[in-house]
Amino acid sequence: MKATWKHHEDNKALDAKERAELPTSVYAFPDKRKEPLNNASHVRNAIARFDQVKDVTDHEREQAFANIKAAAKHYGVDMIETDWHNLGKKPHTTNPKHKNSA
Repeated sequence: MKATWKHHEDNKALDAKERAELPTSVYAFPDKRKEPLNNASHVRNAIARFDQVKDVTDHEREQAFANIKAAAKHYGVDMIETDWHNLGKKPHTTNPKHKNSA
């Protein structure tokens, strides 16, 4: 799937008003305006919280994954996952409470 993400000129931390003013193309989930990808920190958060995003379809997840990959490449964030199904399957922290109980 082709990414719809586009770099936004301002990559600082955002307050609620600034976040609301971001273009849709800055979000991992553009139709839902979820997970802004305006800097490396937000890209890492989107990767870590991908499986926590609610009320989105598999198609929207596929689109978001393409957007996250594009933003990760732009901001120099290393991303080992090759498919959106891989996100959330492994803990992204060393906290033992986050380990899967499979």
